[in-house]
Amino acid sequence: MDFGLKDVHVLVTGASGGIGLETAKLYCAIGAKVTAHYNTQFGPLEKLSQTYPNLRIVQSDLSNEASVVNIFSASDDPVQVLVVNHAIAPPEDVPLAEMTLERWNHTISTNLTSSFLVCREYLKHLKNATPEAKEKATIVLIGSTAGKYGEAGHADYAATKSAMMYGLTMTLKNEIVKIAPRGRVNTVAPGWVKTPMAEIPLSNPCILYSALATTPLKKIAMPLDIANQIVVLSSSTVSGHVTGQVLMVEGGMEGRLLNKPEDI
Repeated sequence: MDFGLKDVHVLVTGASGGIGLETAKLYCAIGAKVTAHYNTQFGPLEKLSQTYPNLRIVQSDLSNEASVVNIFSASDDPVQVLVVNHAIAPPEDVPLAEMTLERWNHTISTNLTSSFLVCREYLKHLKNATPEAKEKATIVLIGSTAGKYGEAGHADYAATKSAMMYGLTMTLKNEIVKIAPRGRVNTVAPGWVKTPMAEIPLSNPCILYSALATTPLKKIAMPLDIANQIVVLSSSTVSGHVTGQVLMVEGGMEGRLLNKPEDI
């Protein structure tokens, strides 16, 4: 299938991790011009660039305003497709009653404030793009089942994802059309995904059971499952009349498992 993304400039943030790396790879494979962002983990992208020499790699701390501005100012080629994928998920379970302000602020800054900065600079530069380039304008935010159902011990992470899935998505889909009349904004929201970061918790049978207890497909997603949906939603050829949507990619999950048999 032709997604209409050949030579379209795509920026993927957090492109060195499991979902981001697979997404950058898929865009490269279909002929997009890809700028892949990382903060600390360069190795996976360096390896990918050996297969796709036209891949552009940028380093940035996206919670730093000047650093984000530099990403968009460094290229004369405006970003047409923005995939906001970067995030942290603190591994420690900490109830809100015991959460430090330091952890809360760090997660909000790293996940949400940085997404605001990236989207803002994208829209600023989109104003100066040609009408032809604006035809492909789209933002895909990466949410989470935590943003829909919440996640005990991770209120900070869940709050950032809810804000992106609903507040940002629903506002930006109305604002982008003031700049690019056919511009679109959607969110892809995964559940558990088999990434290197998730391998350790998913090796715990109790966590695996909890992840799949309300999931009809009874399996953990692969990064490519998420990357495929990101590309589909970003394609104006395939999804040109789809905007303001939150696409849950979680195997049909119906919610969090709250009570064990002994709790009832």
